[in-house]
Amino acid sequence: MVDNVLQPVELIRINGDCERVSERIIRETALTLRIDGGVYATAMIMAGMEREFALGHLYAQGIISGVSDITSLEVTGTTVEIILTRKKKTLGAPVASSLVVDRDQVFTCVKAILKSKVFAETEAVHSAGLFLEGEKPIAITEDLGRHHALDKAIGAALLEGIDLTRVLAASTGRQPTEMIHKCCNAGIPIMATKGVPTSLAVALAEQSGITIAGLVRGTKMTVYSHPERIR
Repeated sequence: MVDNVLQPVELIRINGDCERVSERIIRETALTLRIDGGVYATAMIMAGMEREFALGHLYAQGIISGVSDITSLEVTGTTVEIILTRKKKTLGAPVASSLVVDRDQVFTCVKAILKSKVFAETEAVHSAGLFLEGEKPIAITEDLGRHHALDKAIGAALLEGIDLTRVLAASTGRQPTEMIHKCCNAGIPIMATKGVPTSLAVALAEQSGITIAGLVRGTKMTVYSHPERIR
């Protein structure tokens, strides 16, 4: 998989002297989503898991309420053709979940997504992971942006029929409003990250019943909202 998403390039490295070297950089792909015959969006993603990305993105954006809302989904090259049976789901309701996890589980989940071979070589991707009951890894994904990585993980979970209200999400980098918005639409009750949220993300999480655990590093973390979900 790593070889498929990286592209060799010739470049000049300057470290005192100038040296011509060959390295691999991330391969960026323009993926077009078409819904019912019309263009819905074109996303710049890392190649791979196009089906999961499309499904997760539509779900996290509130376009569908589940796999059953899709009549067909076909990936052809860099285009995903989607035919819907029903459009839109009810948005805005707080996340309803009784999920509570141990703090050690939070540390373990965040560590699990920090093992990307692509990042080790290029430092050019974000990772996301979904963990059932804060323990069992359902999907660990990576992409150019944290948003797309989370979409892919959500799509993979939907294809497996996972109840997302029983899932802890882990993500790299800062967590802006859009990330919490996706968790809210998907019904994910806990987001853990090595980074930090923004002020509006925390406000949305408080309103939506979502726990944000940030600065998850070593044996420390900062819980910004709904701390009752972490023991």
